[in-house]
Amino acid sequence: MSLLLPDSGLLFWMTLTFGIVFVVLAKFGFPVITKMVEGRKLYIDQSLAVAKEANEQIAKLKQENATLIANANKEQGRIIKEAMQERDKIIAQAQQQAKIAAQKELDEVKERIRQEKEEAIRSIRRQVASLSVDIAEKVIRKQLDDEKEQMGMIDRMLDDALAAAKAN
Repeated sequence: MSLLLPDSGLLFWMTLTFGIVFVVLAKFGFPVITKMVEGRKLYIDQSLAVAKEANEQIAKLKQENATLIANANKEQGRIIKEAMQERDKIIAQAQQQAKIAAQKELDEVKERIRQEKEEAIRSIRRQVASLSVDIAEKVIRKQLDDEKEQMGMIDRMLDDALAAAKAN
């Protein structure tokens, strides 16, 4: 028996065993294997379809997300614009109120100054009148120590009063 050339008996039994194994596999193994391969193929096809559908949904969601972001940015811009307008309006109102309050306070201060000025003028007039009366009293007392001087003074005053009455 040589290693390179098998005997015809061995060849026969090998062929017969191969045939039996092939028939058994063809009858029982290949259908199961084919069924498993077909099931696997169906599972892969379904997975690919699901993945394709998921990719489409992801693309749609990305598009919706982009739309939502764009809308949110527009809304944010609008809100910021409104807030800036409201801020400017509030600032303008505050400035107007401050001007009104300042003008009112200025008017009050001017009125107070005017009243104080009038009061000061009245006080000065009173003091001047009082001083004039005091000075006049002292001068008249000094000048009118005797009766002749008193009568002369009365006559002069009457003459002045009559002259003033005629002039009017």
